[in-house]
Amino acid sequence: MTPRSSNVTPLRAPGFSYRESSRRLLRRDGSMVLHSDEISLLKLAGQYGTPLYVYSASMIEERYREFDQAFGDAPHIVCYSVKANSNLSILRMLARRGSGFDIVSGGELERVLVADRKAAKRIVFSGVGKTREELTAALKAGILLFNVESESELWALAECAGRLRKTAPLALRVNPDVAAETHPYISTGLHKHKFGIPIRDARTLYAKASGARYLKPKGVSVHIGSQITDAAPFGEAMARVADLVRELRGDGHEIEYVDAGGGLGISYNKPTPDFSSQVTEYAGILAAPLRQLNVHLLLEPGRAIIGPAGLLLTSVIYKKSNDSKRFLVVDAAMNDLIRPALYGAHHEIVPVIREKDDSTKMETVDIVGPVCETGDFFARDRAIPAVEEGDLLAILDVGAYGMSLSSNYNTRLRPAEILVSGKTTKMIRRREKLEDLLRTES
Repeated sequence: MTPRSSNVTPLRAPGFSYRESSRRLLRRDGSMVLHSDEISLLKLAGQYGTPLYVYSASMIEERYREFDQAFGDAPHIVCYSVKANSNLSILRMLARRGSGFDIVSGGELERVLVADRKAAKRIVFSGVGKTREELTAALKAGILLFNVESESELWALAECAGRLRKTAPLALRVNPDVAAETHPYISTGLHKHKFGIPIRDARTLYAKASGARYLKPKGVSVHIGSQITDAAPFGEAMARVADLVRELRGDGHEIEYVDAGGGLGISYNKPTPDFSSQVTEYAGILAAPLRQLNVHLLLEPGRAIIGPAGLLLTSVIYKKSNDSKRFLVVDAAMNDLIRPALYGAHHEIVPVIREKDDSTKMETVDIVGPVCETGDFFARDRAIPAVEEGDLLAILDVGAYGMSLSSNYNTRLRPAEILVSGKTTKMIRRREKLEDLLRTES
C-alpha cells in the first residue's frame, strides 16, 4: 500500500499519489509531483514521451485479490474480461495469480494462450458472432465453457465439435430482461438487445442441446451490462437464473456452472472509497440466490480490476482562446482514448505537478486533441488548475477500454504502454512507428 505520510497524497491508492520530489525536477518550491507507485510521471514522460499509458501493477494485483477474496471459500473462478485491456504482460500477470479469462474473439483466445497456455482450462468464450474457425480453435485449446447466444450458434458448435470428435461444454447465455442503469450502448440484459436468448425459451434449447452427441450443457450464463454501480439488478438477474437452474436440473441436466458475467462499475468522478466493501456487497448479492444450489460461480470482471489502475499521460501543446472560450490542445487524441467521444464519458484530469497547498489558480477549459473532429475532446468546460504549454496532464481511470479501443485514425501512432511495479518500469508495448502502419498495405 502507498504510505500516507506527510509528503504523500494518495490519488488512486495504492497505485497513484502526489509526492514531494527532487527540487531540480520542479519549476517552483512547494510543488508535488504525481507518481505511479514509486516512479515520477515526469521521469516517465522524459524517458518514454507522450502520449503514454501508465499502469500500476500493485493496483491491478490488489484489486484482483480483493475481488477474488470477496467470494470466500465458495467455488468460483474470476475470469478477467480480456476486452477491457488485452496487453500480454497484464494477462500473464493475472494468469500467474490463478485468474481465468473471459474472451469474445479468436484473437483474444490466442492472446491468452500466448500469455499462459495452461490458462485455457479457465477460459469462457462469450460473444454473439463466433465463427466456425473461432469455435474450432477454442475446442482444440480445451476451454472451460462456451457461452452460446443463439440456436444457430448452438448447431455451429455441434458441427465443429462433431468434426473434431470433441465434446463441447456449454452454457446458454440467457436474457433475463433486467434493466440496469447504465449507458445504452453497454446495456445488454433486455429483450431488445442483441445478446443472449429469452430466458423463457431456455429449457427448450437445453433439451435440443442435450440430444446432440458432442454437446454437453454444463452451465447457465447471464450478463446484463457494464458500468453498473447499483448491485440490485445483479441480484434480480441471479434470482431468475437460480430458478432456471432448478428447472433444468429437474429436466435431468447436470448444471455445474453459473456464469454471472461482469459489469461491476467504478466511479469515474472520484475514487471509490473502499473497493473491498463494494465488491463484498456485490458478492453477497450475487451469491444469495444461489445458496443450496452447489454450483461453481464464474465471474467476468474487467473494468473493476483494471480501470482505475491506468492513466494516460499527455502534454499540453497549445493554449488558445476563441472569444471567451478557452482550450487546451494536448498531444493525446480520441484515437488514443475514445470513451469521452463515444459515450460522453467523464474522466478526471489532473496536472502532473501541482501546488502542495492547492492554492493554484483555476481556469475553465475544453481539453481537446489534434484530430480533425469536433468530437475529439477529453473534457468540456472543465475547471482545472491553470497549466502552461509544455505542462503534463494525467487522464485518470483509463486502464479499461482505453488502449483496447484505440485506433490509428488520422494515421496517428498509438502510444507506448508502461507497467510500473514499485521502483521498476517495464515497457509492455512500444510506441508505434509509421512503418508499422504501412507494412500491411500495398
